[in-house]
Amino acid sequence: MSKFNHAIIEKNSILLLVLSLVVVAIGGLVEIVPTFLIKTTIEDVKGMRPYSPLELKGRDIYIREGCYLCHSQMVRSLRSEVERYGHYSLAAESMYDHPFQWGSKRTGPDLARVGGKYSDEWHRLHMENPRQVVPESVMPGYPFLARTPLDYRHIEDDMKALIVTGVPYTDEEVANAKADLEAQVNPDADTEGLTKRYPKAVVRDFDGDPKKISELDALVAYLQMLGTLVDFNAYDGADFNQ
Repeated sequence: MSKFNHAIIEKNSILLLVLSLVVVAIGGLVEIVPTFLIKTTIEDVKGMRPYSPLELKGRDIYIREGCYLCHSQMVRSLRSEVERYGHYSLAAESMYDHPFQWGSKRTGPDLARVGGKYSDEWHRLHMENPRQVVPESVMPGYPFLARTPLDYRHIEDDMKALIVTGVPYTDEEVANAKADLEAQVNPDADTEGLTKRYPKAVVRDFDGDPKKISELDALVAYLQMLGTLVDFNAYDGADFNQ
């Protein structure tokens, strides 16, 4: 009887197609439905916050220049990974990324933990000509970033668009976006409001030229915060930290 039934299914292409779709649908539902029945699929991690306006513009430049094509931002939970880069990446670290920057190719090293690893001067030299600091690098130079003024005329609109995707920017943060961006590159500015809205935001002149806010300022500000928001000593596997 079993062989007879199989013969009917195998000889009838329409029936085979319908039954295949039914099986795939059942398998898909088994995987998808549970994710709608739990409160969240991302653990609550202390320290995570949305990007500051300057960091957000730096991330836009990072994506625009295709940095994600050669640098991933996801440390896998393998011993070789955590020994080289630090604690494995947590899902919450990408909760405000649209799109995320996990990547799948590493022509250069992973950057998930690059924040604070190098000085601003190192980043300036690296972006001007990577071989000044990494002789074997195949990365092209981006000297124009230091010469190009940062266009942040529409930063409020950028933040409002991200609110639609679920990033919890407040009305206060949107209203102070330009002021916060300008304050983050000016160590002499009143940054109390900025640091209250964006804890651990690094405040300084990143590109070495206090006379203007450049695209390099924004990019280095973004790089210098990557991996710095979470206290990884509070998580299992912290013994692998760099």
